[in-house]
Amino acid sequence: MNGLAHHSIAILVVAALTPTVVAQTPSLQPRMGAKLDGLTADQVERFAIGKELFSRPITIEEGLGPIMNKTNCGSCHANPPGGWGAISVTRFGIEKKGTFYLYPGETQSLAQALANSSFCAEVVPPGATVVRTRFTNSSMAFGLVEAIPDAQISANADDADANEDGISGRVHWVTPLETPGGPLRAGRFGWKAQVATVLTFSGDASRNEMGFTNRLSSAENPPNGDFARLVSCDTVADPEDVADAQGFHFIDRVTDFQRFLAPPPQTPKSGMAGEVLFDQIGCTKCHIAQFTTSIDPSLEDAIRGVTIRPYCDFLLHDMGLLADGISDGAATEAEMRTPTLWGVRRRDPMLHNGAAGGGSFPSRVAIAIAAHGPYGEAAASAAAFAALSSDGQSALIAFLNSLGRAEFDLSGDNLVDFVDFLALRQCLAQVVTNPDDGCAVADLNQDSLVNAADVDGFIAAYEGTHNDCNRNGVPDLKDIALGTSTDSNDDGVPDDCLACHADLDGSGFVDALDLTPVLSGWGLPGAGDIDGSGAADALDLAIVLAAWGDCP
Repeated sequence: MNGLAHHSIAILVVAALTPTVVAQTPSLQPRMGAKLDGLTADQVERFAIGKELFSRPITIEEGLGPIMNKTNCGSCHANPPGGWGAISVTRFGIEKKGTFYLYPGETQSLAQALANSSFCAEVVPPGATVVRTRFTNSSMAFGLVEAIPDAQISANADDADANEDGISGRVHWVTPLETPGGPLRAGRFGWKAQVATVLTFSGDASRNEMGFTNRLSSAENPPNGDFARLVSCDTVADPEDVADAQGFHFIDRVTDFQRFLAPPPQTPKSGMAGEVLFDQIGCTKCHIAQFTTSIDPSLEDAIRGVTIRPYCDFLLHDMGLLADGISDGAATEAEMRTPTLWGVRRRDPMLHNGAAGGGSFPSRVAIAIAAHGPYGEAAASAAAFAALSSDGQSALIAFLNSLGRAEFDLSGDNLVDFVDFLALRQCLAQVVTNPDDGCAVADLNQDSLVNAADVDGFIAAYEGTHNDCNRNGVPDLKDIALGTSTDSNDDGVPDDCLACHADLDGSGFVDALDLTPVLSGWGLPGAGDIDGSGAADALDLAIVLAAWGDCP
């Protein structure tokens, strides 16, 4: 069967499956790294300013250092900006009879890997008996996470395992830096749940990771606790973070960016068989799917009263051999905070120590789950996963792979591009039998059909250029998908555009004279812009060459 006949049959199938009443196309979920829906114009501007500063290196003259791990936030939170990171930091200290202590003379357990000069550099002391690696957590949707009421988090705590299910998560109650007099808040950020608010997170990380002191953390870290050396190394007056023309500090700006980040998408939104297994083997005892943010009227409309699915309880748990042996505040050496799983498909490496890194997503997940055993609160779930059939394990991993997947990313490469369009065309000829069907990624409204409403969603999600070579006011890809135009060679250009549309001089055939408008108008709108992209370019040149000869 030739391509044209194949697509003609597909068009007939789509017509037969398309309901007579076209449902309203639902809105797309924001992509990872995008802003929240529903922000005001002022909040959008604050998000954009914060995003720019998040990845802009701080200079030595502004106050960088003297010891630090990176020059900007985005170096660590990079996949995408505000997301997971592949950058590690080192924590160190000494252990005595199972208890962690700071190394004598040190003021903190974090080792800063970089310095403004060799004289200022610090080292991990050779006598340290505890040296651990930690990888960067995600900052996704921090504003929504901060807005989870403390009571919702504490409701899931079971300090003494009263229900005898082997899970005894507990709240890490902490004092935010911005309210030193209290009250205590439920910690929710950081590997030890040691931070409760986004502003505290920004102030603490600015000082500790970049040596950029601020109104919340105003004292520099001395290299290896040596205050005498600090006097020579630190030449910028503290606090180094000063207000901008609008009265905002750096920590306020990057807090805006993190607070207004949208939650990662989940595609399909619900119904995958693997999520049922995820619950059955006990993973949801810690990775709780859903919370609803506070309805406090002081919160922004985009953050207030929102249901979110972070797959996390924000509690501390005894992790057995997976623990890092470092205490932090009330968090013990054996405890770690449950990490969020939204966006986990973009995470490489996995686990706080990066032990599950590289390779395929399924291999990373399998390694990460196995590391939860044989001791600690998650040991039973790790064993239950190992006991699943290969099909069961694959289904559970496929569910986890939905966490962070953009709608219409059929190829799974974190882009919505022409490769996904070709897959969409195939899905238009199929009934989506269930959310585990590969075409369910393109079933935006989850009505078991990929039809015209979903094509509109794809056009909105598409990351390439929208051409309109037949100038009918409809993107070419939509014309092709719905059968208004044919594309027998699957190149994304309607067949009728390859013929008479390339005959720019009206001679009845396509030749060298038709190349002239394309080449002379290169990069500009006009006659040479055959495909309607807004500028004559390589695609227009390709159209002329492909249509060379008589114009039918």
